[in-house]
Amino acid sequence: MTLEQRLAVCRERVDPALERFLPADGEVPTRLVAAMRHALSGGKRLRPFLCMEAARAFGLRPETVLPTACGLEMLHCATLVHDDMPCVDDSDLRHGRAACHVEFDEATALLAGDALIIGAFECLTRQAEEPDIAPERVLRCVRELAEYTGVRGLVVGEALDIETEGRPCTESELEFIHLNKTAKLIICSSRSGAVLAGAPDDQLARLSEYAEALGLLFQITDDLLDVDGDTASTGKPVGADAAAGKATYPGLLGLAAARERAELFGARALQSAKGLPNREVWEALVEFVVKRRH
Repeated sequence: MTLEQRLAVCRERVDPALERFLPADGEVPTRLVAAMRHALSGGKRLRPFLCMEAARAFGLRPETVLPTACGLEMLHCATLVHDDMPCVDDSDLRHGRAACHVEFDEATALLAGDALIIGAFECLTRQAEEPDIAPERVLRCVRELAEYTGVRGLVVGEALDIETEGRPCTESELEFIHLNKTAKLIICSSRSGAVLAGAPDDQLARLSEYAEALGLLFQITDDLLDVDGDTASTGKPVGADAAAGKATYPGLLGLAAARERAELFGARALQSAKGLPNREVWEALVEFVVKRRH
């Protein structure tokens, strides 16, 4: 099975599961659920894929970790809703569709993002209902999601990303931004599936190294697509980073050096993949990220 086929299978499992975690139509008397559903539509489902493949790699059926996989996707989509709002990136387009605040309104989008974040933790706790999973593993995943996405993770990366707009940014600041706002959730997604499967600590460390390099590679390729991609492929505005004065590797180092840095992180990820079970999947994922156009 090719990586693209694996990703398609993941989506076929995750999308209906996400729907089951949302309130049914008519259950709540507001547009909030419609906005949440809109926010969850589209995307590659990369983070659920990482969670489920990590579970598979360490001997657990991928379907077993669907609640955690869905929670990770909910939190990711919530960050995109908040990113797109006028007070942050002011983007009108996401996944080729109107951003949530455009399709609905700013207040509804803000609350939809809030609800998805809270829903993410609900999904993770529901993982404890799975009889094959030890409750202490579920608790560890809940704690790690909070650690990797809170003030020591994704949120602080987003904050510095905003604070460095329009001013000179050092390379160390830029790597801090990329590590936290993008790589930390990718690390957490990979670790979650492995933790639930009971992976040994040395393998968890190696998987974390792999996921960190993959996350940094993903963000650099995203920055490069903002320069030389096109809206029809990416599904979001191109050139927005430069227009907003965002700190990026192409902006800081130039296109050639940014591509070299991407190659460096790709090589680092491939090196870490050598010691992981199901190595071919992790290697294929690196190639997928390098070649992606959206």
